[in-house]
Amino acid sequence: MRNGVLAIHRDGTLALMNEEAYRIFALTPRPGDIGHPFAEILRPRPAVVRMLGSAFELSHLPNRAELRLKDLDRVIGYTLSQVRDDRGRPIGAVLFFKDLTQVEQLEERERLRDRLASLGEMAAGMAHELRNPLAGIEVMAGLLRRQVPDSKDAQSLLADIISEAKLANAIVVEMLEFVRPVRLQVEQTNLAEVLNQAVTLAESKAARGRVQVSIEVEPGLPMIDGDHHQLSQVFINLVVNAFEALEGEGRVGIRAVRGDMEQDPAFTGEPAAPIPAVVIEVADDGPGVPAHLTDRIFNPFFTTKVTGSGLGLAIVRKIVDAHDGRIDLNSSPQIGTRFRVTLPVSSASGWFK
Repeated sequence: MRNGVLAIHRDGTLALMNEEAYRIFALTPRPGDIGHPFAEILRPRPAVVRMLGSAFELSHLPNRAELRLKDLDRVIGYTLSQVRDDRGRPIGAVLFFKDLTQVEQLEERERLRDRLASLGEMAAGMAHELRNPLAGIEVMAGLLRRQVPDSKDAQSLLADIISEAKLANAIVVEMLEFVRPVRLQVEQTNLAEVLNQAVTLAESKAARGRVQVSIEVEPGLPMIDGDHHQLSQVFINLVVNAFEALEGEGRVGIRAVRGDMEQDPAFTGEPAAPIPAVVIEVADDGPGVPAHLTDRIFNPFFTTKVTGSGLGLAIVRKIVDAHDGRIDLNSSPQIGTRFRVTLPVSSASGWFK
């Protein structure tokens, strides 16, 4: 990671500013910058101007400090030092700094992961405690139904109690599935089998009605390193969502083809060749997802359904992430909803995760 270097004279003019400094501050170098007041050159970065302006006022200058540039959404780590002449008088100042944005993002992800782990443990404990009384309610309501076989009103009320208890238990089960760490049993997985199985099982979870389903798999599609059961859960959820959105009328198209995944140069250090992948699209011609909701669709407990738990798509993304994959949504009232799942052919996750 290269350093930015910026030096100023005691009179406030710029003495030096290297290419990395221009890049980090998102400024364009101009031939006349050197010798001009640094406050004019750095005018778009007022936080940096204020920090440099204190270089000759403070008795102790910051060493290994951090500065957040809100307008650039960047964080820099810096050291500010005075330059003195032979008599010890300050004649200038030098700023050494580097872009810590990626480091900050990684640390924030770690902090978020720790918070989610703690929350997950608490939610798992609550879910386990709730399952027992829910099971008791369901069993006792079933026993009570047998005691009043001739009362239609009582039978109806008890049926509602049992139905609501089952619904609450299903939500608890989904919560447990969401907070539990994903542990993959990775094996060579045939996605054609996964997709066909997902459609069959989705029909047992949601009414298909007259919805037409087509599955198109590119010939010679490579097998991937993945967990067959977990990937089935991904596409079961996506197909169930499509069935529910279509309400018994429409089309669902499932397509699997070869593709590539770009590697992030922030983690490889330099541009790298794309990773071979398989791209699976699950598309329907339903009403689509409103534009103002697309950014929230994968959030836990967010749902547009009356009886939904809001965990289905959150679990889908969690499983896809565990496979080092990516899931994207494209939706509008004109085209319906299209989920695109991109999975690497060879996973970096190992045999267990």
